[in-house]
Amino acid sequence: MRFTDLFAALPARVLESISPANPLKRLGKIAGYTTLRLVGNIFQPIRNAEPLHGKVWLYVVSQNNYDSLHFLRETRSDAVLVAGQSKQIGRYQAQVNRLSLRRKLLYYWQFPLALLGLLGTAGHRAWRFFDLIFNAIGYYEVYRRALRHYQPKAVVFANDHNDDARALLLACRAEGVPTAYVQHASVSANFPPLGFDLSLLEGQDALDKYRQCGPVHGHVELVGMPKADEFLRRKNLSPVVRRVGIACNVLDETTALTTTLSYLLAQFPALTFTFRPHPGDARNFRFLQEQHPQLLFSDARQESVFEFLTKQDALIAADTSTHLEATLLNIVSLYYRFNAHATTDDYYGYVARGLAERARTLPELGTLLTRYTQHKPTDLYRRAVYYNATLGTSEEGHSQERAARLLAEWLESVA
Repeated sequence: MRFTDLFAALPARVLESISPANPLKRLGKIAGYTTLRLVGNIFQPIRNAEPLHGKVWLYVVSQNNYDSLHFLRETRSDAVLVAGQSKQIGRYQAQVNRLSLRRKLLYYWQFPLALLGLLGTAGHRAWRFFDLIFNAIGYYEVYRRALRHYQPKAVVFANDHNDDARALLLACRAEGVPTAYVQHASVSANFPPLGFDLSLLEGQDALDKYRQCGPVHGHVELVGMPKADEFLRRKNLSPVVRRVGIACNVLDETTALTTTLSYLLAQFPALTFTFRPHPGDARNFRFLQEQHPQLLFSDARQESVFEFLTKQDALIAADTSTHLEATLLNIVSLYYRFNAHATTDDYYGYVARGLAERARTLPELGTLLTRYTQHKPTDLYRRAVYYNATLGTSEEGHSQERAARLLAEWLESVA
């Protein structure tokens, strides 16, 4: 994915935070990674609270991954949550077991060979992102060693495209360890082909998009959204909109966000607005609170997306799967872009599929919001049927049970 046109065309500000444009800064980033992560791992003891031998590993690379898989930890006595040694898991940092990455440093003799090979296949982009190539070195070999040592019964993923997750998937294939996948967020046609032995997807949308990515490997079941179960019973039935959440991600421009908030707060003084930056957004938005003391904030590192949404009647956002989560709770979902990045326009297809309503200008956004302050339908959630296979069925709100049952049946067949 790092060598795709989509990634290369990301806004300069976003790319700079991932991989600096200046080669010297990329070298500096490599030096920092080497010192803090590679060498630092050597001196960091691994003391796991649970045994990993012969268990079902629930592999997580983020706080969102944890939220998507922890239900399996609660339903299976042989399941353990694991992550790479220094991986940041947000508020769950201390609640996951760790796989040692101390030996990762031993494989960096491969870096020049990998870079040279990728220059031949990916051209100048391999040089542009050589720091990302550097970071990925060694995961595969270390994870193969860990699999041979611990011999897990299976590995369950919630991410299929990060470098460390891809490395573990390939290591599992090489070592003959069964793999399963629980979708944790909306997917796009830019993802890698689906390559797990068992994939538990939320709905037809995900399967259709994965079919565009390439051949689908293994068995696929549509199970709905397990992490939404407890909240689907608390659909928002308010007849009007009084509380509005505004969610942003790292692609959204600060100037556009500021302009939009100023417009909305001035036009709708009777409404309560809550601003929620993405948990991976490092920008400091305190100035917004100084400008607008009435504006509320949601800390995504402390409050889950569903906890945030239960306090809203409407959502305004650009390209984020929060639109789907809002619609599932019968919350008005309005798509408004805070950036001009053409390649991500309606990235998940929510507008095209009628899940969210688009506003192209601030006056259009104001008109839509005005309409919903007068009347909000009670059946908005039906727009999400294409995305959530259990919606409107007897298994609505029971996706965790369905996923756990299918996983158990599959494990019995591969044991």
